[in-house]
Amino acid sequence: MDAQSLFIIAIVSIFITNFVFSRFLGTCPYIGVSKSLDSAIGMGLAVVFVMTLASMATWLIYKLMLEPTSSNIFYIIFSLDNPPNLLYLRTITFIFIIAALVQFVEMVIQKTSPGLYQALGIYLPLITTNCAVLAVTILNVESNYNFIESIVNGFTSGVGFTLALILMAGIRERLDLAPIPKALKGVPIAFIMAGLMAIAFLGFAGMKL
Repeated sequence: MDAQSLFIIAIVSIFITNFVFSRFLGTCPYIGVSKSLDSAIGMGLAVVFVMTLASMATWLIYKLMLEPTSSNIFYIIFSLDNPPNLLYLRTITFIFIIAALVQFVEMVIQKTSPGLYQALGIYLPLITTNCAVLAVTILNVESNYNFIESIVNGFTSGVGFTLALILMAGIRERLDLAPIPKALKGVPIAFIMAGLMAIAFLGFAGMKL
């Protein structure tokens, strides 16, 4: 592992395989929270925090408890003949970890920034079911990333999600003042812009890294 490989992971996560524009995951909060720049930034930072911590926690749980290796905690503690294969519990375990982290983030935002908490509304607890957060934890283990690479991938995937939110929020704030046909105002024009932005981000797929 070197700085160059970590840099490549970061660039790929933010631009080339952006969860919103490339994988089309997390579109519910992407459309719902991008009505204003402030709420978009708040949601983005919350997702970055959750993705980073979730990447750390799930990687450790996967390697130390679920994966059938000699470092499995159950194998060591109970002196089993063979390391137990608990990989079938991966998805449910990751969901529980993400849910706990989101609950923690929700409590912190509610205490420190009540205005932001009200602005995010139902979309804040919905991070628990945000498929982008679960996807990054699964991709970390399926890509055989080590601990540091998993953290970098989780953090930069959150940054890519935040970038998508901020770009959309900036465009939608300007569209509110534009002479748009009544039938396209609100969510319809937002989906059209999301499609155009996804097409634009396809240009990064040609980058040689």
